[in-house]
Amino acid sequence: MLPSPLAIDVRRGAIASLGTVLSDRRIATEGRIAVAVGPGQGAQIAADLDLPNCEVFKVEEGTVDAATELGQKLRSGAYEAVAGIGGGKIIDVTKFAATMAGIPMVAVATNLAHDGIASPVSSLEHEGGKPSIGVTMPLAIVIDVDYVRAAPPHLVRSGIGDVVSNISAIEDWELAGRVNGEPIDSMAVTFARVAAEAVLHRPDSIESEGFIKILAEGLVLSGMAMVVAGSSRPASGACHEILHAITQLYPGTSNHGELAGLGALYASYLRVKHLDWPQARMDEIRNCLIRHDLPIVPSDVGLDEASFARAVAHAPGTRPGRFTILEHLNLSEDEIGRSVADYVEAVGR
Repeated sequence: MLPSPLAIDVRRGAIASLGTVLSDRRIATEGRIAVAVGPGQGAQIAADLDLPNCEVFKVEEGTVDAATELGQKLRSGAYEAVAGIGGGKIIDVTKFAATMAGIPMVAVATNLAHDGIASPVSSLEHEGGKPSIGVTMPLAIVIDVDYVRAAPPHLVRSGIGDVVSNISAIEDWELAGRVNGEPIDSMAVTFARVAAEAVLHRPDSIESEGFIKILAEGLVLSGMAMVVAGSSRPASGACHEILHAITQLYPGTSNHGELAGLGALYASYLRVKHLDWPQARMDEIRNCLIRHDLPIVPSDVGLDEASFARAVAHAPGTRPGRFTILEHLNLSEDEIGRSVADYVEAVGR
């Protein structure tokens, strides 16, 4: 049976439904609920909720230590469920803590920065890195369009880069199937592809309520694709290897979704050049990123070509065992340097 949330509520005013969601007896029979909030809008949302038996925990950092501490509090307090209210960091912390405590988790997203809203993965800082840790996906998801539109615009645009990068990730998975015989889950591919294509071809922008809803649903669908696949494979290929390499080598460079989009476009360029992939498909990704003011070349995120090339060379080491266009081509450092220079010339604005 396909694992799926009990409820997905994406609309204006959706936050008002949170009390109803948390009182669902399939989530909590006695109403002993915990709420985890970050330093942003989450605290105000929690204060406005009519949940008399709710206890609020403040989470300041998106680290394994912070998530473990929250998990210990949830377990010792015998809570029936926990809601994580905020951006990607607080939702990742809460997913990990809920899994550790063995209780259901409700994700309440106040921005759409990446597909972690519904994914079975938490990206948490730990000892200088940011590993992706397997967790249980949220049992319910609430996305209030009003709160999303009030978030900084770059956080919404970031989600576009992450969901569109699915196209590159799927190509990498299918390449691994052809070359190495890696099993491919067709339903997971369909979920991830539908999510990406819906955003890729939208002519409107983040100013549109309709676009926000499509993006939110696409990010949730990406998370569900990962649940079906049992891994991040349908939404994470060379694009995410590159973003994780940049994060490791140059901490603080841009954000997850922006780097995912940049990595996807570079990986697409490699496919066009070496695998006879349709130029038109790469152009669709490029045009979408430009339309939403997302990075397309290293200088857009403050990196020079040499630094980006170093990240590409380092990228395969971030996901040992994952086969993508990078592992398939196995370019030397000199070849990578030349390809990055050619890429910048080919796709530059």
